[in-house]
Parts: sequence; C-alpha cells; structure tokens
Amino acid sequence: MEVELRELKRKDYAKAIQYAITGMHFHWYLDSRFLLNLYGRYFWYLELGRATQVIAAYVGDRLAGVLLAEMKGEPKQTRSFWRRLYVRGFEFLQNAFYKDGVGVYDEANRDMLAQYLKHNTPQGEILFLAADPESKTKGIGSRLLQELERRERGKTIYLYTDDACTYQFYEHRGFARACERDVVLDLGAKRVPLKCLLYSKVLGESPAAR
Repeated sequence: MEVELRELKRKDYAKAIQYAITGMHFHWYLDSRFLLNLYGRYFWYLELGRATQVIAAYVGDRLAGVLLAEMKGEPKQTRSFWRRLYVRGFEFLQNAFYKDGVGVYDEANRDMLAQYLKHNTPQGEILFLAADPESKTKGIGSRLLQELERRERGKTIYLYTDDACTYQFYEHRGFARACERDVVLDLGAKRVPLKCLLYSKVLGESPAAR
C-alpha cells in the first residue's frame, strides 16, 4: 500500500509512544513496563508540546511513522494544559529520583548545543522521528524527512541523538555530526554508558554540497 502523509490522529498518540519506546531503546534504562510507559508518555507529551511541524505517515489506516520539529517563527501545533501538567509532574519525580542520570545527559546536550551555536544559526530542531518497527513498508523515515525538507527547504536544522539509537540513519541522509560527548547515566541499579550526538543539516541540500 502507498504511504500517505496526513494529520496525526489523536487516537494514534499511544502508537507513537510505543514507537518511541522501541526505536529509542528506553527499555535499556527502565526494567519496569509501567515506568517505561510513563516515561514514553512523558517524552511524547514534551516534544509534541514544542512541535510546530507534526508530520504523520499512514499506510492505509495504520500509523506508520511520525516526525515532530520545532521551527523558529512558526506556531505550536497542539496545546494542552493536562499534557503540560503531566510533563512538569514527571520532571519533578525524575529529578528527585534519577537526577544523577538525567542531569548528566541534559548537561551534555546543553554543552553540545552551546558549542554548535558558536558557528551556526539554526532555524529549527527535529524533536522526534520514529517509524513503526513492525511495518513491512520501507522508507517511512526517509519519506517523513523528505516532507520536512519540502516544507522547510534551505533552513538549517539540528537534532540530538545518541548511540543507543540508529544515528546512522541521519548520516546516510546528509546530516553531519557536529558534536559528541561521552556520558555515563547513573540510574541507581544501572550505569549506562552513552555517546551523546548532535547532527545538523541544511534542508534540501545534498551530501555532496556540504
């Protein structure tokens, strides 16, 4: 079946959360399925609340992938008091119980961004990109990126990722690694080493043009 880009249906938020949990390997950090779902919901609500571009890919009636981006000067796509309240509550608990883990990761990202901004003036950030891991349709992520490039051609954009994710996907599509930092997340019973990464690209520009 053909991939169609449509408005994201609210009923598919739960699927997007599961795609994030699987694609970003949140289970590496959390053993409890209950906590895993709470964190996945927090992550989704956080990024959805920031997004000015919400691009959803469907194969038939099934959600196949989602891209969220925040572009300067564009209005937010969704607003919800209850989702903001959930995010704030979760962040309070996260900082109370996992500050040594989460704080190190956030600090690495802030440090990379500060270094990146010394020589770059981006117009946006990709907040979230995930595809259905069980879909037999190939190229969902590429199709979503192509649509963002069509809408925002010529703008410089960046994104955060780490080596727990498939960062090679971005390298194969013309994104350049701008910064990296090695961290160790202290999650109480777990210590998780990670390489934090920041990638950047001028949308619509081919790799050969860089």
